Amino acid sequence: MNTAGIEAINFYGGSTYVDVASLARYRRLDTERFENLLMHQKSVALPFEDPVSFAVNAAKPLVDALGQEERDSIEMLVTCTESGIDFGKSLSTYVHDHLHLGRHCRLFEVKNACYSGTAGFQTAVSFVLSQVSPGAKALVVATDMAKFHAVDDGGEGPLQADWSFAEPSGGAGAVAMLVSDTPRVFGVDVGANGLYGYEVMDTCRPIPDSEAGNADLSLMSYLDCCQAAYRAYERKVDGVDYATTFDYLSFHTPFGGMVKGAHRTMMRRVAKAKAAAIEADFERRVLPGLTYCQRVGNICGGSVYLNLLSAITHGDFTTPRRLGIFSYGSGCCSEFYSGVATRESQERVRAMGIEKVLDNRYELSMDQYTLLMKENEATAFGTRNAELRLDVIPEVLDAITGSGRLVLRRINEFHREYEWL
Repeated sequence: MNTAGIEAINFYGGSTYVDVASLARYRRLDTERFENLLMHQKSVALPFEDPVSFAVNAAKPLVDALGQEERDSIEMLVTCTESGIDFGKSLSTYVHDHLHLGRHCRLFEVKNACYSGTAGFQTAVSFVLSQVSPGAKALVVATDMAKFHAVDDGGEGPLQADWSFAEPSGGAGAVAMLVSDTPRVFGVDVGANGLYGYEVMDTCRPIPDSEAGNADLSLMSYLDCCQAAYRAYERKVDGVDYATTFDYLSFHTPFGGMVKGAHRTMMRRVAKAKAAAIEADFERRVLPGLTYCQRVGNICGGSVYLNLLSAITHGDFTTPRRLGIFSYGSGCCSEFYSGVATRESQERVRAMGIEKVLDNRYELSMDQYTLLMKENEATAFGTRNAELRLDVIPEVLDAITGSGRLVLRRINEFHREYEWL
C-alpha cells in the first residue's frame, strides 16, 4: 500500500506575545469565565508581520534542510488561510518566491475557515497517494492572524457580548508541513477519514479585517461535528473504540476549554465514562497537545497541527502511537482522521526547537499591545501603498535583527515587498 503523511513540520509564532490574564483584566472580562479558556499567552503580530512572512518563516527551515533535487521535487504549494491579502492573487505566490522553489510547481490558496489547514493537508496527501508524479512532495502552510474589530455596520452594535472572549484566545502563527511518501513525522491511516459538514452561521469574516459570530452556536456546532465526524470514522474503520484505539487525541483548538469540553462530551456519550475517568483521560491523552496552543492562541487553520506538533513533542513515543485528529472549520466542515507517530517523529519535532521559539518572544505591555492594534491598521486588506515602520517597538527590532526572518517592508501599488532581517 502507498504511504503518505508529514515528512517534516515546523511552527513560527511571531516575535511578541501578551499575557492573556493581563489582557482579560485590562478588558475587564469576567475572570471566572476567563479561567475556563485554559489560556496563558497569545502571539501578537507586529505591523511588519503578515500571513506571508509568517508562512515563509515557518517553511524556510524545512526547505533549507533539503538538497536541490528534493527541493525541486516540491510540485505543490498550498497556503491555507482566512487571512488572505487579496481577493484574487494567492499569497502562495509570495511564499513560493521567497522560498526560491522551482517554477514547475502548482500554487494555490485554500480558504475554509479553520478547516483550511486540513483541506490543504488532505489535498496534498491525496496528491502523494495518487502517484501521478512518483516521488513528488507537497508543501502545505497554514497561516493566520485573528482580527478583533467589532462588526457594527448594521447599526446593532457587537453581535454578542461574549464575543469579547475571542480576543484573549485569538493568536497569530503558521504551521508548515512537508507532505510526501516518506512520512517520518506522521503517517496517515489511509482511507480512515470521517467527514461531516453543513451550513451554519456560527463564525465568519463578513468583511476582510473583522470577525463576527455567535459564541454559543459556535460551541454547539463544534460539539455536534466532533461526535458526528467520529461516528462517520467509526463506520469506515472496523473495531474502533474512542477510549482505547487512540493513544493521543489532537483537536482543532480555538482555546483549551473548548477542547476539554468536547473531549468530556465524547467520553460521556461515546465511551460512557464517568467523571474521574474522563479527567484522567484528558490529562493523559489530550493535555499534551494543548501545551503549545495555550501559549499561542487560536491560529485557525493551523491550530490542529500546532496541537499535533505539541502532542508529538510532549507525549510518550517509546513505541509507535496512534493519534486521532479532529479538525473543524466554522460554517461548517469537519473531519476526524488518524495516523501514527514514532520515536523518530518525536526526535525530529523536538529538533525544531519550538519551545525556544516561544520563549524568545518579547512580552508586550498593555500599552504596547494597544499601540500595535492601532499600528496594524496600516496594513489592512486592500492597502495600496505603505512604508512599514520596523521600530514601532524598538526593543523587538533589536531582538530580531540578524535573526534571518522575513518581514514586510512596504506595499507599493498593492504589491507587497519583503526583506530579510
